[in-house]
Amino acid sequence: MKRQLGIVGTLAALAHLLTPPAQATETIVYAGYGGTYQEAVRKGALEPLAKEMGITIREETISSLADVKVQVEAGSPSMDLSEANVNDCLVGSQQNLWEPLDYSVIDTSGIDPAVVKKDWVGGLTNWSTVLAYSTKKYGDNPPKSWADFWDVEKFPGTRAMWNNPYHNVEIALLADGVAPDKLYPLDLERAFRKLREIKPHITVWYTSGGQATQLLTDGEIDMMPFWNGRVAKVIEDGAPVALTFNQGILAFDCMVVPRGAKNKELAMKVLNRLLAPDMQAAIPQFIAYGPVNSKAYETGKITPEIAETLPSAPQNLKVQVPVNDEWWGDLKNAEKVQEMWTQLVQE
Repeated sequence: MKRQLGIVGTLAALAHLLTPPAQATETIVYAGYGGTYQEAVRKGALEPLAKEMGITIREETISSLADVKVQVEAGSPSMDLSEANVNDCLVGSQQNLWEPLDYSVIDTSGIDPAVVKKDWVGGLTNWSTVLAYSTKKYGDNPPKSWADFWDVEKFPGTRAMWNNPYHNVEIALLADGVAPDKLYPLDLERAFRKLREIKPHITVWYTSGGQATQLLTDGEIDMMPFWNGRVAKVIEDGAPVALTFNQGILAFDCMVVPRGAKNKELAMKVLNRLLAPDMQAAIPQFIAYGPVNSKAYETGKITPEIAETLPSAPQNLKVQVPVNDEWWGDLKNAEKVQEMWTQLVQE
């Protein structure tokens, strides 16, 4: 018996020596936002793309811009490709934190040229801060505008807001009657006067998407500005909630390759596929954030029913207000508004 095992072991060892080693797959590290959104990106794009390209895509959660800066300046960024908010893309560009993008590899046809920059590009999706509300509370007479959100007599009920000035400044000005095409440059004094009107009626200043989702799901909050994709998921899960795209604040994220990324050539190829119409059309099958590539709507993958839920669908685009991230990306503006916001919430 021992002899038989020895022969088998010898043959196995010979077979191993004679078999050429399997080629190691290329690997990149993709940094995303985590949570429900990251799950949708994984299912819709990252997993099929890894299979298609025969590569490994490892995921991590986005670090703060300050953390990324430390990594880049140390010459060892942990990620090869990352989503980021546009403010971080703009500031990071000013600080030379991103690799120039290789547009001989990355096809940007179908993407607004305004968001195709030397070292960042709009993507992976666009999204809106919309007015979400309880259908149980408001029935056939729901709030339809930010002015309605401020009208606590006509629309009594609990309210929440994101503890962040981004989008909330625009929302306050729209509630105060500023025309969408006259929003910028933002009148901060006027906006914060308006925010102080609603502050006594804010039950919760939420700090994360998960917290806000739970507030809506549990019915603790009757209306709130919130991100459309998260609201859509709450609705899909059966909560008595609805949203309006009217006066939604339309924004997009951006894609970057950190300077010094270990696998930047592969990152460029992956980014090219992530921005392609078929991949762009796949993500909305899992979460209601819109493609940044308009050609995604020509693929036939986005049904009219899905399009109704997406901020970049033509019928929804026309009633929303695009955020001016160039204004927010100006460090003087960003610092001033953050100082004013901190004072507001601490009063």
